[in-house]
Parts: sequence; structure tokens; C-alpha cells
Amino acid sequence: MPQIHLRAEPGDYAPTVLLPGDPNRATAIARRFDGGLEACRQVNAHRALHGYTGTYAGMPVSVQTTGMGAPSTAIVVEELLRLGARRLVRVGTCGGIGRGIRTGDLVIAASATPMDGATRTYMHDEPYAPTADAGLVRLLTDEARVRGIRHHVGQVATVDVFYNPDADYAVKWRDRGILAFEMESSVLFYLAARERARGEDVAAGTILTVSDVLTEDVGPEDTYLPLAALEQAVDTMVEAALSALAHASA
Repeated sequence: MPQIHLRAEPGDYAPTVLLPGDPNRATAIARRFDGGLEACRQVNAHRALHGYTGTYAGMPVSVQTTGMGAPSTAIVVEELLRLGARRLVRVGTCGGIGRGIRTGDLVIAASATPMDGATRTYMHDEPYAPTADAGLVRLLTDEARVRGIRHHVGQVATVDVFYNPDADYAVKWRDRGILAFEMESSVLFYLAARERARGEDVAAGTILTVSDVLTEDVGPEDTYLPLAALEQAVDTMVEAALSALAHASA
């Protein structure tokens, strides 16, 4: 039976799924698959949650839009898990706040502080530390290092508000060791951990392009990368993620 939001059947998605937030980015990623977009199969278009399945370097792989924010991501990941997805990697953007982080750098999340409402709803506000799969963190880190891409590995914070008005927002979380703000990883890591606790072989990771940097003096509007530069940086990130996953499956 098709899922409510992902109008697909078991077997339509590969076990390995890349998760961008932007539907246009999902289509762009599918163009990188073997044979390009023409050789892929679009497995979902409902609600513009574009999903495609194909291969990359011979590895079966899918890409599925999550939309923006943890609530939308939770819906998509819940349904992907029911459809057989087992290795889920968020490929997105973030606002960098860690010292020395620049636009265009990569952030590979080892864990995600759950500042979002969706993860807290799952946890009934009990303390929890959503954590990425260590193997995926290592794969992504090694690939970035081999390619000579500036990257940072550590803790991000998953938030609900993009335009946060608090004057001490960036500096407070920087002083707690947070590298970047983003909007999806916490709930992704939680859902993967829940499945592992049930005995399922599920792993989740996150790799992010720094689209802007935030300090106590500047916000995202002041530092956001020009579109062309952002797309180039995202392309570099996606290629690194696909290559890392393909090497691991070879």
C-alpha cells in the first residue's frame, strides 16, 4: 500500500537515500546518477516531495526531498523507513556559527541538539542526544579530507526558526560548542536510532554546506552565498557524499 505522502511501494526506493530539503535540489542530484535523469525513475512527485531512484557508480541509490524543517522531515523519514530505506544521509545547508567556519565549508554532524518541536514531541520533552551513525560520519569525513575540502566535524543544532530575533542567539550556542544551525538532523538521527533499538540495520548521517555565517553582528541576509556560488558548493558536497557511499558499498 502506498504511503500517504510518498506515493510509492516497497522496492521503489533503494536502501541508500540522500535527503535534500529542496525539491529542485533532489532533481539536480538525480541528474548525477548513472545515465542522468533520463535513466532514473521518479518514484514520488506528490506535494512536490520529489523522489528518484537510480544508480551511482553501480550502487542503487535514491534521492528524496524532505521539505524544510523537522516536522516535514519526520513524515518523510517515517515513510521511507516503512518502504525499506536503511541508510539515510541528509545533504543540505546550514548557518555556520563555529569559530573559523566560512561560507562554502562543509559541516559533518556528529550529533544534533534537538531545539526543534518535532524531536521534543517524540521524546515527550525528556532529555535526549540525537547522534549520527559513526560509520557514516567517518565515511563523509574521509571523503572530504581526500578531496581537500575544508570541513568541520561536530555538533549542530536543529532549530525551527530561521530568522531568530535573539541578539545573543549565535554567541550563546557557539560558546556551547555548536558548529552550525540547521533544521532537520535531530529528528532524522532520532528516528534512525529508534529503528536500531528495534533491531533494524538503519544508519543516518548529515553533511551540510555552510550557506551563511551568523555572529552577534551579522545575520544570514548579510552573508548568504550568491546563488551561483552556493550551487557550486552544494554540487561539491553532493559529489563527495555520493562518492563516499559508493566506495563503502563497493
